[in-house]
Amino acid sequence: MDWLGIGVTIIGIALFVLVILLIKPLLKLAGVLRNLQNTTSKLPEQVEELTDQVKDTLHMGNKTLHEVNKQVKELTPIFHMVGDATRAANSISASMTNAIMQVRNSKSEGNAFTSKNHLEGIYGLVTLAYFIMQYNKKHNTIDMN
Repeated sequence: MDWLGIGVTIIGIALFVLVILLIKPLLKLAGVLRNLQNTTSKLPEQVEELTDQVKDTLHMGNKTLHEVNKQVKELTPIFHMVGDATRAANSISASMTNAIMQVRNSKSEGNAFTSKNHLEGIYGLVTLAYFIMQYNKKHNTIDMN
């Protein structure tokens, strides 16, 4: 046997030992790749199911949003009426307060009398009743015209 034959024999034995050592890890790698193939083969079906669920959820969300918008449109006039009533009540209250303050400031004798006899609350109530009657009287004459 010459040197070339001995070298080829040593290389062959080294490759044989290498193959024997690599059999177990290569078999495990084959198993991992097989499991990966099984998992990825189910993936399109799972993605399709998820897509269908997302479509249904978005459809229900849009439907709910349309219903809420419809209900808000129905309630908007009520909100406007409440706002108008609040502004009107505020205006009336402010005008009554101004009128009461003018009468109170202009009648110093009455102020002294009410302060002396502790009749501020009654005086305010009577003044308020007077201005309510004047207000009603004023608006009734406007309605008749």
